[in-house]
Parts: sequence; structure tokens; C-alpha cells
Amino acid sequence: MSAIVEPNRTLGDRDGYAGTVRDNVAAAASRSAVSWGAVFAGAAAAAALSLILLLLGTGLGLSSVSPWAAEGVDASTFGVSTILWITFMSLASSAVGGYLAGRLRTKWTGVHTDEAYFRDTAHGMLAWAVATLGTAALLTSVIGSILGAGVQAGASAVGGAAQAAVGGATVAGTQAEPGQAGQAGPAEGPMGYFVDSLFRAGAGDDRRDDRPAEQTAASVAEVTRIFANGIRMGSLPNDDVRYVGEVVAQRTDLSQQQAEQRVREVFMNLQTTLNDAETKAREAADAAREASAYAALWLFISLLAGAFIASWLATFGGRLRDA
Repeated sequence: MSAIVEPNRTLGDRDGYAGTVRDNVAAAASRSAVSWGAVFAGAAAAAALSLILLLLGTGLGLSSVSPWAAEGVDASTFGVSTILWITFMSLASSAVGGYLAGRLRTKWTGVHTDEAYFRDTAHGMLAWAVATLGTAALLTSVIGSILGAGVQAGASAVGGAAQAAVGGATVAGTQAEPGQAGQAGPAEGPMGYFVDSLFRAGAGDDRRDDRPAEQTAASVAEVTRIFANGIRMGSLPNDDVRYVGEVVAQRTDLSQQQAEQRVREVFMNLQTTLNDAETKAREAADAAREASAYAALWLFISLLAGAFIASWLATFGGRLRDA
């Protein structure tokens, strides 16, 4: 009897051991292949190192520039240095984050070498992605200002040049209420300068305008509006030239013909000034657009390189973890 019972016990032990093995294999198969603790640890290290390097780069950059002429680095050198530092910052932080994500993940047993290599690569990529998203969330204003500089400059610089040039027309050219013509303010800005030049008396000449100051200010405001309308139309009509010439002749010792000639010359100078201002504004907007485009491209390249280095060093750290 005892000879029969003993084999049964041995078979039962074997069945129990086999069941335990099956349970362990099933549990290991159902366990997630991602060690999120290692991923977040690597991402936190990468984000912290990015912040440290960003502060260091900002300090070095501010110390290398100067508002004084012939001092500090020039704009091109500063731009190249900024690009190189951003690339180095991305590579260094991604390398540290990827290595930690691979080295700190759980040790996989019974996993094929190719599968372990893929999982380590994924851990590095996930650590880089979490760190990038976290850094972007903290530095949203900085990244937005870099990428949106060209659009904002193109929208404001080009349109603002002509408005700034004729800005005096808004003050002096505002239509006064009836009976309140004297409340019109003086012309300001480039427009005001050219309008004032119309009423300058020549050397040795005396002004013959003895009207009250309120009427004089109203005349200046009216001429400013006429000039502003001529700028919008692209030319000054002959009727406006004749009328403004009469106003100028009343306030100076110029004849009607001389006054009209002065009106044409001043208006042509004003147009030239506005065209030059608009050209410079367009050039500045185009330069800002190109700078924004280059910044966006280099940010893309640096982030892509960071993703690659994080994934690669995660596999290196994973191999050391399984060794």
C-alpha cells in the first residue's frame, strides 16, 4: 500500500509545481512591459537638467552681448551660439533621461533579446516624450514667442509703419465738433513735421497770419487731414494743392504759385519718407520671419536628435541592468 501512495504524492507535487510555473508565466505575460516609474524618473531628470542648462545658457548669452558698439559678440555669432547650445542642451538632457529610464526599469526574465531591445528603446522614447511635454508646458510662453515672432512681426511691423507715419493725422485730423474747431490738437509725428514745414517763413520774411491761435490750429488740422487723404490715395489732387497753397500763402510771404510749389515738394518728401519707412518695416518683418523659421527648424532638429539619443542610451542602460 505504501509503495502505491508514494508515487501518487510525487505526481501531486509535480502537478503543483507545474501549476505554479504556469501561474507565474501567465502573470509575467499579463504584466505591462512599460516600467512607468523608470520612465517618469528619467523624464524628471531630463526636464531638470534642461532647466539648469537653459538658465546657464541664458546667463552666458546675456554676459556675451553688450549695448555698446564694438563690444560683445555680433548678432550672427550670437545666433549660431544659441543654436549650438540648444542642441547640446537637448542631447545632454535626453541622454541622461534615456539612460536612467533604461537602467531603472524592472528586470525582464524570459524575454527575447530583440524584444528587450525594443522595450528599452520604447522606454527611452517615452522618457524623452514626457520630459519634452513637461518642459513645453512650463515654458509655453518662451516657445510661443520664438515660433510666433515672425507672424507677429509681419502683422504689426508692416501695417504699423504707415500708421505710425500718419499718426499725427489721428490727433490733429480728428473732426472737431461744430463750434469747437479750436480744440483740434497739434499735428504729431512725421506727418506733423511736414505739415509744420509748410508754414515756415523764409529768411527775413515775416508771417502775415494775424488770426487767433484757435483758427491757426484748425488750419493745421485741416491741412493734416488733406495730406493724410492724399497719402491714402497716392497723390494730392490739384484742388487740394490749390487750397493748401492758399492757406500757406496767407500765413507766409509766399505767392500763390510759390506756396503751391512748396505744397507739392513737401508732399513728395512726405511720400518718400513713408515709402522708406514701409520698406524698412517690410525688411524687418522679413528678417523676423526668417529668424523664426530657422529657430523652428533647429528646434525640430534638436528635439529629433534628443529623441534618438534618449532611445539609444536607454538600450545601453537596459543592457547594464540585465547584465
